[in-house]
Amino acid sequence: MNWPRLPTHSLRARLIGLLLLAIVLAAGLQVAVVYRQARAEADGIFDYHMEQMAQALRAGVMPPGLPSPPGDEPPLPAEAFDFFVQVWTQEGLRVFQSGTGAALPQRAVLGFSNIEVDGKPYRVYSMQSRTQVIQVAQDLRPRQTMARALAWRTVLPIAWMAPLLMLVAWAVVSASLAPVARVRRQVAAREADELAEVSEAGLPDEIRPLVHELNLLFGRVRQAFDAQKNFVAEAAHELRSPLAALRLQVQGLQRAPDDATRQLAADRLLAGIDRATRLVEQLLVLARQQAQPSSGEPPRPVPLADLAAQVVAEAAPLATARRIDLGLADADAGSVNGHAEPLRILLGNLVDNALKYTPEGGTVDVAVRRDQNHLVLVVEDSGPGIPEADRARVLDRFYRVPGSGATGSGLGLAIANAIAQLHGSGLALDRSPRLGGLRIAVRLPLRTV
Repeated sequence: MNWPRLPTHSLRARLIGLLLLAIVLAAGLQVAVVYRQARAEADGIFDYHMEQMAQALRAGVMPPGLPSPPGDEPPLPAEAFDFFVQVWTQEGLRVFQSGTGAALPQRAVLGFSNIEVDGKPYRVYSMQSRTQVIQVAQDLRPRQTMARALAWRTVLPIAWMAPLLMLVAWAVVSASLAPVARVRRQVAAREADELAEVSEAGLPDEIRPLVHELNLLFGRVRQAFDAQKNFVAEAAHELRSPLAALRLQVQGLQRAPDDATRQLAADRLLAGIDRATRLVEQLLVLARQQAQPSSGEPPRPVPLADLAAQVVAEAAPLATARRIDLGLADADAGSVNGHAEPLRILLGNLVDNALKYTPEGGTVDVAVRRDQNHLVLVVEDSGPGIPEADRARVLDRFYRVPGSGATGSGLGLAIANAIAQLHGSGLALDRSPRLGGLRIAVRLPLRTV
């Protein structure tokens, strides 16, 4: 069976079309069933009347040839009767026949049957008593006409109700989808930079989760826009000083009176360029990590111990040059769900920060320890540490502890904290009880198979 194709671009049109189709099919099926049952019940009533008429004649009828009782009216024509009666004796003698021209055959089959007499269909009921056989016949044509009339009178209310149900279905679907149209109008009327939440009041349960997720998306986009604006403002402010310093160093190079002064100015210029390059690189890394949640890249299993060993190996030449004892104290096996490159940047920034602030001959230890359902990444050093009052602020971008002798942009810990937050964690700063300096721990959920 080929069902009509309904438009799929409109939920309202699809719902209304399906409901109207269902109403039409249900009404048609109900009409067919009710019509058939009404016809059957009408036939049952007519058969019952025939049977009752035969029972009424069971006591016997007047033999032929006797005079009619006084006051009897003349017989009516055959066309005025729907029922015809014949009575036969046991010997086959017809003793009674109603006023009809139809000669019903003598039948030995008792009960109901259908016959045709003179080209007309009849329904016949035959009953045998102790002395007689009674036959009651009814012309099927008027009987069927009356049965159809009764059936249609039963079906007509259903036919009238179907259009009313269609109107009700159309109104209900339109009213149910009105909140969706309201949300659509609210979103369509917004400006490009308007990211306020859409009202969830009055929405049906099936639509509210969608609008809720849309509001969460607006919140993430708003947060990303705010972070971008703050980042651009702070980056412009922080780049102003290195660029001004480079300009001064270039001017000093131009005014150098001799080769020694010129060489010193050139060295300072190269150092300033290196610092500016490092700052730009850190800014790009920070921007990339802040955009990571919206990149759509799925997390993958990352073996943290292998990653720690790789970072320690990469930082070993710098530690050797500064005579710092850098090592991997613990390397418990296990993996976390995350992004390998950002985690490498996180650990690299922590190790680089520890090497920068640890004096020569000091110690920096990296460890990966398993704690129940987590892997804890720890970097601790023997440096001066960070005062407790500044531990929360050092996670802000471009903030550096006052009086710090080491050079830097104040972005290393901010980048590491952003990556930790991307993985559902954060940097926990404390004093190292073993080495006396700073201890930074990142607690990451252990991946389970």
